[in-house]
Amino acid sequence: MTITKSASGIEPAQAAKVLWFLPTHGDGHYLGTSEGARHVDINYLKQIAQAADTLGYFGVLLPTGRSCEDSWIVASALALQTQNLRYLVAVRPGLLSPAVAARMTATLDRASNGRLLINVVTGGDPVENKGDGLFAPHAERYEITREFLHVYSALLRGETVNYSGKHIQVEDGKLLFPPLQEGGPPLYFGGSSGPALDVAAETVEKYLTWGEPPKDVAEKLAAADAAAKAKGRTFSYGIRLHVIVRDTNEEAWAAADKLISHLDQETIDAAQKIFARYDSVGQQRMAKLHGGRRENLEVSPNLWAGVGLVRGGAGTALVGDPETVAARIKEYMSLGIDTFILSGYPHLEEAYTFAEKVFPLLPLDHAARPRNISAKTGTLGEIVANYLPPERRQAQS
Repeated sequence: MTITKSASGIEPAQAAKVLWFLPTHGDGHYLGTSEGARHVDINYLKQIAQAADTLGYFGVLLPTGRSCEDSWIVASALALQTQNLRYLVAVRPGLLSPAVAARMTATLDRASNGRLLINVVTGGDPVENKGDGLFAPHAERYEITREFLHVYSALLRGETVNYSGKHIQVEDGKLLFPPLQEGGPPLYFGGSSGPALDVAAETVEKYLTWGEPPKDVAEKLAAADAAAKAKGRTFSYGIRLHVIVRDTNEEAWAAADKLISHLDQETIDAAQKIFARYDSVGQQRMAKLHGGRRENLEVSPNLWAGVGLVRGGAGTALVGDPETVAARIKEYMSLGIDTFILSGYPHLEEAYTFAEKVFPLLPLDHAARPRNISAKTGTLGEIVANYLPPERRQAQS
């Protein structure tokens, strides 16, 4: 598939960075049930992180919120257990002072040998925000985010900061121990509203979207690109998706159906009622894709909205055989997206499935695990009848 320039004028991505997901809020074989659920502790998360590191993923995303283990502590625990894997960890304007956040950032960046990425999360659930002590409405939260990021980024650049804003005041702020990455880790940010785009255009390096149909994503990126150019800046772009990859399309769609096979309408309705209270425009766009119903969940070719029936945030999955999923990823790359933050259930097994089946079909901007492993490096397939090495076949790409 040739990657051509998008209608928006954004340059297509020629290579992809692929990140995986650490399920600090739980994992299992099915959605919305304890059937097939898996106990998630630090040892299990370590298995996923080390698998992602070995397989050659660019990094991992750690979710944030009261339904999750704390992302900073988990990342700190796992960073020293991996070698190359980057950790995309959230800062939460309004819940933490920018100076304290900058110290945390610099410390973890040094401890991880420069493998920290920052996800700026403004928050979309008013009930959860109030439980955390943040009572600011939607537009005001983006005011706070803008002020926070101006102070936070200046500190990470090594500046002494005196700042008096509407929401944040800092006097003689400074970092004594700088981050390893010059100027601080890159800032990732997702938001679909006008205020979100305006803040992103001023402050961040990578703009993120959830997995909407390509036409909708193209329109969204065009708006983001225009907002950034109005500030004399440009973005790079990323997308958050689930993946269900099997050897055939039929097997992949059967796996998608199986993932929600224990869901009843009562559970779906309860979840959608909670999501309806969010003031996140992105969450509203996700909910619109399926309308809380399990009929017609393929909202675009091979894009399935079933995950969003009971999961907040990213609610769509690419479903298909390796070649089909790779083609859909390249379609998003043609829009300018160079970063793919992926997940699948259960996360340990699916990290292997995706890397082994789809990495070889993608132009990656990072080193994946070599496909043709020499027999001298270890066992490659089970020995047949305790005597015969398995036949070696050249895998097709």
